[in-house]
Amino acid sequence: MWTPGPLEIVIILVIVLIIFGPKRLPDLGQSLGRGMREFKDSVTGKDKDKDELPQAAPDQSESTTTSAAADRQQ
Repeated sequence: MWTPGPLEIVIILVIVLIIFGPKRLPDLGQSLGRGMREFKDSVTGKDKDKDELPQAAPDQSESTTTSAAADRQQ
């Protein structure tokens, strides 16, 4: 089985840089990483929705404390 050496990897990276350009490489890497993550999650059966906790509503006492402090400064 053939495994690429450092020279082959550099040549492939230069060709990708020439084809896509330096401005599109970050987007390309981000979409590639997102696709790999989604693939891994689908293969392992990991559900993203179950891992996320619902966000609590902001505490109203903080806003009244902030507004009271602002009133004192005026």
